[in-house]
Amino acid sequence: MSTQRTNVGSAAPWEKVVGYSRLVRVGPMIWVTGTTAFLPEGGHAGDGDAYAQAVQVLVNIERALAEVDATLEHVVRTRMFLTELSRDRDAVGRAHGERFSKIRPATSMLGISALYEPWMLVEIEADAYVG
Repeated sequence: MSTQRTNVGSAAPWEKVVGYSRLVRVGPMIWVTGTTAFLPEGGHAGDGDAYAQAVQVLVNIERALAEVDATLEHVVRTRMFLTELSRDRDAVGRAHGERFSKIRPATSMLGISALYEPWMLVEIEADAYVG
């Protein structure tokens, strides 16, 4: 039995170097890789502002899902990684809640020591199911 696999990339320069895709869909399952606050036109959102970064991250996740005909409503799990958990948890939680309060996926919020670039305060992964 063969299941169709779809890989969706982004403009991130390190995708090919590291060897990953922005999103992978296999059958009804979708995995969105750790996503940060990059802007489609270049640069990034929210210098020093975790809420603004989280909002942009969720927009980027939503945009990636749309590439495979899915929406945030299909998301069943998210993982939030924060470099300053005690400082930014409420702001990132608020941004997440604004998008997911009715969907209510399973989620985790973790404090980590650093992300790929020093300006990155938050990174979010999402898993979705399109049945």
